[in-house]
Amino acid sequence: MDTREQAPSSDVTAAHEALTDHRWDDAFELLSKADTKSPLGPEDLRAFAEAAWFTAHADFAIELKERAFKAYLDRGDRIAAAALAVDVGHEYAMKRKGSIAGAWVSRAERLLENEPDSFAHGYLALARSDAAEARGDFDEAVALAERATEIGSRFGDADLQAWGLIERGTYLIKAGRPDEGFPSMEEATIAAVNGELTPFVAGVAYCAMIAACRDTTDFRRASEWTDAAHRWCERQAINGFPGVCRVHSAEIVALQGGLDRAAQELEQATQELAAYNATPPLADGFYALGEIRLRLGDLEGAEAALRQAHSLGRSPQPALALIRLAEGKTAAALSAVSAAVEDESSGRWARTRLLPAQVEIAIAAGEVETARVAAEELTEITESFGSPALHASKHDAWGRVLLAEGDPQGASRELREAAGHWRGVGAPYEVARSRMLLGAALEELGLAEDARLELEAALVEFERLGAARDVSTLAERLRGADQREATPVQVRRTLVFTDIVSSTNLAEAMGDEAWEHLLRWHDQTLSALISEYGGELVNGTGDGFFAAFESPGDAVRCAVAIQRALADHRRTHGFAPGVRIGLHLADANERSGDYSGMGVHVAARIGSLADAGQVLASAETVKEERPFPVSEPRSVMLKGVSEEVQVVTVLWS
Repeated sequence: MDTREQAPSSDVTAAHEALTDHRWDDAFELLSKADTKSPLGPEDLRAFAEAAWFTAHADFAIELKERAFKAYLDRGDRIAAAALAVDVGHEYAMKRKGSIAGAWVSRAERLLENEPDSFAHGYLALARSDAAEARGDFDEAVALAERATEIGSRFGDADLQAWGLIERGTYLIKAGRPDEGFPSMEEATIAAVNGELTPFVAGVAYCAMIAACRDTTDFRRASEWTDAAHRWCERQAINGFPGVCRVHSAEIVALQGGLDRAAQELEQATQELAAYNATPPLADGFYALGEIRLRLGDLEGAEAALRQAHSLGRSPQPALALIRLAEGKTAAALSAVSAAVEDESSGRWARTRLLPAQVEIAIAAGEVETARVAAEELTEITESFGSPALHASKHDAWGRVLLAEGDPQGASRELREAAGHWRGVGAPYEVARSRMLLGAALEELGLAEDARLELEAALVEFERLGAARDVSTLAERLRGADQREATPVQVRRTLVFTDIVSSTNLAEAMGDEAWEHLLRWHDQTLSALISEYGGELVNGTGDGFFAAFESPGDAVRCAVAIQRALADHRRTHGFAPGVRIGLHLADANERSGDYSGMGVHVAARIGSLADAGQVLASAETVKEERPFPVSEPRSVMLKGVSEEVQVVTVLWS
């Protein structure tokens, strides 16, 4: 008996009602029973396939679609058969069975050769759009996606119209045009929010949107759509749009600090996706799981997940290289991440993940120039599409580079920016990492108390997140600092004091606003020069600085550079404060970046004897190295010092 002539059985009727209510298990059971009693028609077979897909019977769903295709042919409905052939081809493409997928699309093309435009031509345009993207022809891919959207609009096919918008947006983003791509994807995804699409296409829209946000590091946008997707899943009685959406949402959960919960979500997602044989998203799931396990300190588990991702065709980089770095295999880590960066097939957005890792690893390997080149490329990408997370990565990268190049002042500025951007994104793990680096920069600037505040804040965050390896590393570092603070070390340093002469009178004469502006310029200029000449900024003294240098010659050069900078500013701007500088080479007690002892008092007293624009040094300071001529020594008595001290004036002008 012809299926078109059969009255629907009670099971089939009940099954369609269950599908409408999204009672997927009930629908699958009822249609399974009906199928054993009499052959199902093509529409019922497609409904059966939908129920099978949403109950994790993915391979069986393809079989049902193939049966429905034949049933449409038997009926003589070439249009419906062609549309279904494209659908089946897409299913095989997801399994990476390209030859079979191509054969199904070719079948659809032959069926539509002499047919007038129909909705099926729109689905064929989508398949051709995929093929164009695969060969790197983004313009053609976008044009075909736009044709699919237009056909969907013309024939009132909301699913086709949305899918065309999704593909158009995806390919524009891949082509480096996210400002055009995201509005297209948002139009499709809002149709999903409004319930205009079938459950499958709505799920595709959500997943594609969240994946695009992830790839472009637009995590704020991703968080918004992840929340919307969760609400949609609850309304549709869909458990995470089997696996795929769960992967992307878990990545966002991990970014927001829920590492344990994200790991559990990904373990469930990979089990679901394995049942669907959905290779690309399954590989993504294992990679994301590897990254999270790495953050949790489970290096062995992280590597196992990354190897599974690699076996499914997904590059394990940069996470695997970061595991090698954590294991102390720095050369292997640098080789791996550099090879991934040099791979021409890695897309623009993949590089935004690779480059920050290359910066970190290259610095650990002592290849600072390699790190700088990577930071420069990351900056170029950020300028073309500056998501908050990309800005954060850029500032973090430059903070690392400048710190490695011996510019803790510049590094601290970049790392503060990085922490601020990460905070805006809502990424506490990244905030903690930037604060840990900021602590290192502040330590080098001699700001021990500020450094400890940053390090302790980072430690608290790592403990809250469960990042065991970071907790161990940072706790050990703080214990070492405690020991250094408890046990002073005697060192030989050239101690330098600077001071603005008659600062109180100047402040009164200039007024508060002008004085504050001048003082900021003074502080920035002097601290930058101290850093440039290898000095350690111990602390500020109100209107001046206390710094320490390992080399007496560098200390003298720095003092002269300060006076010359002030003189240049005086010539070009008409005014600069008069600064006096005192230097003394002596033994001192160093404890956590601070210095004490008689030598510190002598240096301060020498500074107080100097006049504005003068560099006064103890004769001991220039005994072995004299980069500038000095006056004849003279003996002076210093307050609190029992014996005379020989001092000289550095003739810098």
